[in-house]
Amino acid sequence: MEYTTLGRTGLRVSVAGLGCGGNSRVGIGTGKSMAEAADVIRAALDRGVNYVDTALNYGTEPAVGLALNGRPRDEIVISTKSTIRVEGERITPDLLVTHLDESLKLLGTEYVDVYYLHGVALGDYEYARDVLVPAMLKQRDKGKFRHLGITEPAANDPEQSTIRRAVDDPNCWDVMMLAFHMLHQPARQHVFPKTKTGRVGTAMMYVVRNIFSRPGLLAETVHGLIEDGALSPVGIDPDDPLGFLTDGDEGLIDAAYRFARHQPGADTVLFGTGNVDHLIANIESILRPPLPEADVAQLHALFGHLTGVGLDIPEHMRD
Repeated sequence: MEYTTLGRTGLRVSVAGLGCGGNSRVGIGTGKSMAEAADVIRAALDRGVNYVDTALNYGTEPAVGLALNGRPRDEIVISTKSTIRVEGERITPDLLVTHLDESLKLLGTEYVDVYYLHGVALGDYEYARDVLVPAMLKQRDKGKFRHLGITEPAANDPEQSTIRRAVDDPNCWDVMMLAFHMLHQPARQHVFPKTKTGRVGTAMMYVVRNIFSRPGLLAETVHGLIEDGALSPVGIDPDDPLGFLTDGDEGLIDAAYRFARHQPGADTVLFGTGNVDHLIANIESILRPPLPEADVAQLHALFGHLTGVGLDIPEHMRD
């Protein structure tokens, strides 16, 4: 495993981070028990993954807690999250503290390393910053968490308006979690230059989406983009839009992980799975060398202007 420092936090995190949400939810989404999900997490830890991300609304915090049992707490970086709306209403600072306390109980730990305000919409940003953050910093000072972060509502914010607003307050946020993949690259221009300057840690999510893993979906999507005028057909084979990446490589999923992993400004890449074989393959891809420079340049030239492509919402996150 390779490790990097998560921005100014000083936390040494694996470049491959296990995400416990998404469609799989470390297997719970496909019928695994909490104990079986914990086995998947243990398999990641055994392979050097030391960063595990979960959230109260994922329902996977107990599995993380089981996996932590018997392991040195200071060797594992845990992040969890709370949404800031419940049933459509903004939550109060007191309720947010309750969510934090509930997460700590479910995780079986006295603290988490990063606590994120999750899926913050642009219209809620100032409320989060001005009302919720001061209350959470008091909890940080009590030792309940070490660093404060924010995540974007990626599927509902294709232009990354929240994160682009948040990077103008770099002293407020220690870590940001954002969507980034081969057909959704706006962070290259609007986010990473400022997170690097402000030494804000970054965690990449949505790196591999259905558009890269579901047969036929990529071609269908690209055909639609060309028909809508959002994408020029010049230099693109609509039936095999990323074919130039797969010759001699391991496939689109491998390319997607490598593209994100070696993006300047990206600290750790989150992957999710409930299958140990897939887990091993994902880690191997993230640890592979960068894509050839010519391929990266072509990805930038052909698709760098696109926003929001393939940001499908996991079933359990839908209203």
